[in-house]
Amino acid sequence: MCTTMTHEAAATPADDLTPGQQAFSEHIFRTINGGAASLMIAIGHRTGLWDALNDGERVTSVSLAAKAQLDERYVREWLAAMATARIVEYAPESGEYWLPADHAVFLGKDAALGDMSGMFQFISVLGNVESRIVDCFRTGGGVPYEAYDRFHECMAQESDVTVVEALEDHILPLMPGLTDRLEQGIAVADIGCGSGRALNRLAALYPNSRFTGYDLCEDTVHLARSEAEELGLTNVAFVQQDATLLDGEDLFDLIFTFDAVHDQAQPAEVLGHIRRLVKDDGIYLMQDIDAATKVQDNFDNPLGTFVYTISCMHCMTVSLAQGGVGLGAAWGAELAEQMLGEAGFGDVSLHRLPHDMMNLYFVCRP
Repeated sequence: MCTTMTHEAAATPADDLTPGQQAFSEHIFRTINGGAASLMIAIGHRTGLWDALNDGERVTSVSLAAKAQLDERYVREWLAAMATARIVEYAPESGEYWLPADHAVFLGKDAALGDMSGMFQFISVLGNVESRIVDCFRTGGGVPYEAYDRFHECMAQESDVTVVEALEDHILPLMPGLTDRLEQGIAVADIGCGSGRALNRLAALYPNSRFTGYDLCEDTVHLARSEAEELGLTNVAFVQQDATLLDGEDLFDLIFTFDAVHDQAQPAEVLGHIRRLVKDDGIYLMQDIDAATKVQDNFDNPLGTFVYTISCMHCMTVSLAQGGVGLGAAWGAELAEQMLGEAGFGDVSLHRLPHDMMNLYFVCRP
């Protein structure tokens, strides 16, 4: 049996919808189209299509495929998806596409306001564990770190934008006098260091200081060590270790955590250990997700749904997989400040930085 559906019928499921039903049906259509566009934006990021489009010239699928060295048939379908998503413009009479200047400032490695296309990779990465998350809904427990394909790669790319490239101009200036101390030589740790790009950058900038990175995952520690060796750095070391098992006290003048506390098995213990490890005149800088603790206070958060989704499908579940508390990405600034105080940090200042719409920066002193 063959059924034909017109565009009008697709947009209006029934003629007798109430205004509220009509508005919600339109919202649902926008949502499914947005989800589909997310996959295509991520593909554009991974294939270099945004970089190829970012100069603003008009292209056809043939010329863009040649420029990006990709298969034309796939590029043609991708352009059609991006045109119907109103992300690229299309001229039917010439068959040409182009990326408007107002859009180009957000897409591609040379984007003037920061490349946002990399964020969309998380949608497909999370989709790969959907069935395992469904099982967790039924049985509890969690999905472990090692189940995620490319998650660390995506996080490293995101860290390049929000942390590594922002260290000198945005992050270090939050702590007046710190660069002078780094130049003279201090002990620095990065807990949950991932692939170590931020710490390696700092180690290269400040050869008189000593840097140690800790991470639970063997693969990321290996990547961090490999990069340090390639750069010829002798003042940085990377250790595979659970952050809740760190020994010692008053070891570091400066400790960083970048987007790492909320998905720990026992985040309160980690913060307590950090307080024990940092010297009494030291500084702890915590970057974590920009959210409020109460759900209703996140309604106007432009990334609220994204935060709760990535929390449910990664941050919360990897904590639960370790038998942890499952704090989640949306623990929020209010709870974060409370937990920092309980850990022994008596002086906590909260900052938002213009280059990073995703995170908050807490400068903490004992």
